[in-house]
Amino acid sequence: MIFNTGAALLDTIVLSVVSKEIDGTYGYKITQDVRNALDVSESTLYPVLRRLLKDNCLETYDQEYQGRNRRYYKITPQGQAQLQMYRQEWTIYVQKINRIIEEGK
Repeated sequence: MIFNTGAALLDTIVLSVVSKEIDGTYGYKITQDVRNALDVSESTLYPVLRRLLKDNCLETYDQEYQGRNRRYYKITPQGQAQLQMYRQEWTIYVQKINRIIEEGK
């Protein structure tokens, strides 16, 4: 993707990915799902996860998997509300950009 990915867009994408799993999902899977849309590294995504935890948009729990501890991330009600607001803002943003691009044809 040649367009800049700001913090709000990364937050939106991460919250969207995590919200798809009722019981939450783990960091590596989040990274893989986000990479399907954007070229980002784990070193970019883990600070996003930490920020969303700090902002109470995500919560974590640990669960054993194949003899190892795996940290799962789950969206909170506050995270759901934030995601809803991001989705509304995204819709408005896309409409405005599309209008500008379409007028230029």
